[in-house]
Amino acid sequence: MNLPARITIREVGARDGLQSEAPLDVDDRLELLDALLIAGVTHLEVAAFVSPAAVPAMAGAADVVAGLGAPEGVVRAALVPNVRGAELALAAGIDELTVTISASATYNQRNVRMSIDESLAAIAAICMLAGPVPVDAVISCAFGSPYEGDSLPADVALLAERLRASGASAVTLADTTGMATPRRIDDVLLRTGTHVGLHLHDTRGTGLLNLYAGLQAGVVRFDTSVGGLGGSPFAAGAAGNVATEEAVALCDDLGVHTGIGIEAIIEAALLVERLVGHQVPSRVAHAGPRSRRAGA
Repeated sequence: MNLPARITIREVGARDGLQSEAPLDVDDRLELLDALLIAGVTHLEVAAFVSPAAVPAMAGAADVVAGLGAPEGVVRAALVPNVRGAELALAAGIDELTVTISASATYNQRNVRMSIDESLAAIAAICMLAGPVPVDAVISCAFGSPYEGDSLPADVALLAERLRASGASAVTLADTTGMATPRRIDDVLLRTGTHVGLHLHDTRGTGLLNLYAGLQAGVVRFDTSVGGLGGSPFAAGAAGNVATEEAVALCDDLGVHTGIGIEAIIEAALLVERLVGHQVPSRVAHAGPRSRRAGA
């Protein structure tokens, strides 16, 4: 197998994973982030600087950043929807901004109430404001939309080019509603190249398959969420992200280095299960890795 020797996992559980849950207080979110750091996670999406009225679960974003501090060797990312959100995130001392735009015009309008061209202009303004702070532009519905159907690979590639021209330092392709398959992953990556990240959801049970297809193609950046939490409030039935512990368990068996300890990340998944008050969808969180012996 021709797989990368190591990959970077950006853990998005504290943002994408919690945004659709009943709000947790700042101390609980910091407890989760501490557990992720103990597990060896070095790239975290810690919060979203959005209106608390729109996303109550993300209230207190600046307090989360302040409480976490600036651990050495750790990249702290935050989602921002507009220039005001970017100003607040930068004032809080964040290391990376993430912004979203959709390959689906309908989803973009429902998510951020802008056309794709308007979103591009807003992202360009955020990139200018950010200066040396990197901005990762996440293209949602990159493999398909519940509104327009399959996304055309050429259109996704063109949007990625326009984002880089607007100042984005990185581009991540998101399978927001779980419409991707390994074939569609390959089709899009043939157009965009593999110098992108993948943000995968497990709505139709293909999340890990798609991650493996990305590995085989040469992608080395992936977003995952502890416990497999996540989902979009703007797409009915959209399930959570690929679980971090499931991605780590797979990569461990493949000899792909993540830097994340499997037992410790499972402990973090069980912690988030207790915090949100319901079972997380991750299979590995409950069954353990294949290396775990009976009675362990």
